[in-house]
Amino acid sequence: MAAEAHSSSGAQFQRSLRLIDGIMLVSGVMIGSGIFIVSAEIARTVGGTGYLMLVWILSGVMTVIGAVSYGELSGMFPHAGGQYVYLREALHPLLGFLYGWAFFLVIETGTIAAVAVAFAKYTAYLLPQVGEEHVLLHLGDFMINRAQLLGIAMILFLTYVNTRGIRTGKWIQFIFTLAKILALLLLVVLGLWVGFEPRVWQLNWQHAWQAFQWVSQNEQMAQQSVSGVMLVGLLGVAMVGALFSSDAWNSVTFIAAEIKRPEKNIGRSMFLGTLLVTLVYILCNMMYVGVLPMQQIASAPADRVASAAAGQFLGHIGAGIIAAMIMISTFGCNNGLVLSGARVYYTMARDGLFFAPAGKLNAKGVPAVALWLQGIWASLLCISGKYSDLLNYVIFVVLIFYVLTILGIIRLRFTRPDQYRPYRAFGYPYLPVLYILMALCICVSLLWLRPDYTWPGLIIVLVGIPVYYGFIRRQKTSSEPTKTAF
Repeated sequence: MAAEAHSSSGAQFQRSLRLIDGIMLVSGVMIGSGIFIVSAEIARTVGGTGYLMLVWILSGVMTVIGAVSYGELSGMFPHAGGQYVYLREALHPLLGFLYGWAFFLVIETGTIAAVAVAFAKYTAYLLPQVGEEHVLLHLGDFMINRAQLLGIAMILFLTYVNTRGIRTGKWIQFIFTLAKILALLLLVVLGLWVGFEPRVWQLNWQHAWQAFQWVSQNEQMAQQSVSGVMLVGLLGVAMVGALFSSDAWNSVTFIAAEIKRPEKNIGRSMFLGTLLVTLVYILCNMMYVGVLPMQQIASAPADRVASAAAGQFLGHIGAGIIAAMIMISTFGCNNGLVLSGARVYYTMARDGLFFAPAGKLNAKGVPAVALWLQGIWASLLCISGKYSDLLNYVIFVVLIFYVLTILGIIRLRFTRPDQYRPYRAFGYPYLPVLYILMALCICVSLLWLRPDYTWPGLIIVLVGIPVYYGFIRRQKTSSEPTKTAF
């Protein structure tokens, strides 16, 4: 096993995280606000109850396959940086850098910004004084409101907490993840026990496999039938929302240098965490279709399906309970994102491919500079208000990076057949190939039906190519090039 990563100050990462901590991180970053709202968009896209459930099941299967496949890479390279390291080692350093480049610019920081503002929006339901309508500065299209400032305060608070060492962040993650999983399960139990409507359930499943889109006509929802190739394409588009409600499951790979027995526990954390969240998500959607007719799911106000369902059996307090649940969920989610993401920039900096100060650990054994750079950029994205657009733009390239990483598993079987593999990808080569084919089908669907979600993200990534070679030239002209240390 490689030695512990350390900085020139002598501080080093501490392997203090157990298997349960890894599972809590995976589950915690996966569950944000998506499960509370995404089903509305899926219902509008594919219509029938059967297809709604199929989208969530297929997305869960893809996520679990990805997790068990990444387990092989995590065993081979149990170092800080995770997916960045896998792409660098399996394919080419340029691909690793392009992933890290997009990760810092949009993927991780944009997600942190979006989750922080979601936290602020639902806080405003309970505390209207911090709502978006309270604008503090307005210059043309640019504005700053109290919700944005609350989101920034959340980001900076969690950044500060995580600069104080891994243990505090670990306990925040454990407490908030456990709370939101239990709350979601309680919501499911109450919905299926108290709110369950046999008539609604039967109606929803009566024509479960009739595929159609819900479209707005004359301010009313109407059905527009779809079939054949169009149905396949729409299923791919619908899966995007479900997949990204389950995304960030690979975050535990970024903190590999702080996991006990990483060669075993990272793979186990990803498998158990993704499986747990997939089951919870499917149960939540079973509750939705047992409480609400499909038309109400598709037309839920502001897509707040969970609030609409809870209102059916909890009355007017239901929306407040869901708001509190989302606050807990998003706070725990962002803690995990803040904690794990900075380790990618740390490793890039150690490779000479990021700002050099980010490659140092503080006295607590954490990359404090990398944490603050991440927090500041995510805060700026909050103020810009463009994080949502940016995340839509990179959906396509995130899938491409997942495909490339799993292709890396196959390539390494040929290029490094003798390297120690404490864990081998389950179902190899069939499941990894299945994941690749499913992801490519979704990418084709996006290219066909949602082209605006494809080319802007590719441009963001491609801009990183000259930046990469700029770093390489800088290394060559330096008298003491930065070298990777693990």
